[in-house]
Amino acid sequence: MRLVLVRHGQTPSNVDYLLDTAVPGPGLTELGERQAAALPGALADEDVEALYASTLVRTQLTAAPLAAARGLDVRVRDGIREIAAGDLEMAPGGSAPGERYMRTAFAWAAGDVELRMPGGESGAEFLARYDAVVAEAAASGAGTVVLVSHGAAIRTWAAARADNVDVPFAAGHRLANTGTVILEGSPADGWKALVWAGATVTPEGEGGPAGEELQARG
Repeated sequence: MRLVLVRHGQTPSNVDYLLDTAVPGPGLTELGERQAAALPGALADEDVEALYASTLVRTQLTAAPLAAARGLDVRVRDGIREIAAGDLEMAPGGSAPGERYMRTAFAWAAGDVELRMPGGESGAEFLARYDAVVAEAAASGAGTVVLVSHGAAIRTWAAARADNVDVPFAAGHRLANTGTVILEGSPADGWKALVWAGATVTPEGEGGPAGEELQARG
């Protein structure tokens, strides 16, 4: 299966660099709406057969233009919502609490899944809920599936599950609004990242796009 993970369009909280993870969350800014409108064109080469969004409003608004363009229903699932910030909710992204949020998430991807976000979920709980939606998508028989999700959730899940991506890679390659990570594989056989934010993912030591090396575990 080809799995296309898409971060939602820009929100007011993104503009203010706030750690805003609660449901239902804010809608999109005018720029976010334009980003969502551009998504069908950005994914024009993808034969999308199923489309999912999280329970946060911003992912559903981002998915709507793609759903309309492809004649697809948006399957809303709680499992692919953002990593819950717990006690760190609404902290500035560049603050100590914001940095702790990402350190905790990437610790999960590195294997410390019993670690818990302060006042929030554990890595095991996050990965289980995200895995469940991916497994549902795989079981549907669709060849290409789009999941409109969230930046930290996508980077953490991909670093934990893709055989050729490690934590330093995911930590060093942020996703802009409506940025994508494309993977291929299955829950049974594992996953390989093919594209990260528009750049081909190559094993360490092999040439990346424009002669640069995108460092991935390989």
